[in-house]
Amino acid sequence: MEKKFDSIDVARAAIRLALTPTREAEEKYISSIAESGVKAAAVDIGGDITNSIHIVIERAIIASRKAGVTRENHVQDGAIAGAAREAVTQIVEKAIGLNGGGKIAIARYGEHLSVCIFMSIGLLHLNDVVIGLGHRSLPLD
Repeated sequence: MEKKFDSIDVARAAIRLALTPTREAEEKYISSIAESGVKAAAVDIGGDITNSIHIVIERAIIASRKAGVTRENHVQDGAIAGAAREAVTQIVEKAIGLNGGGKIAIARYGEHLSVCIFMSIGLLHLNDVVIGLGHRSLPLD
């Protein structure tokens, strides 16, 4: 029987997915939540985030399409882009002038969509850890 998820559950799933330490753990988690009807995707990111915000948003859109979380249309692409941009704005202040590496995770259940960015930002071994989260609603498929 499929559990009903609301926006906080979907956000929690995106955060947990972003926190997975390996590709294997990521795939296992995606499979486990898929059994409950949650669609998810993740993609690694890195580099100078403040000068590549558009690339971060594009990677979220492409990962979401490839994993079947969303379809290629302007409404769904816009929802991913909006949630990803919201997540980026929450981390960009700490990222100014520094490089970072981490993961974008996307989770969707019905009309609820969350994008989480989890990364390490810093210089040499002087790193800070940041997390950003965005949410949007989509019409049901």
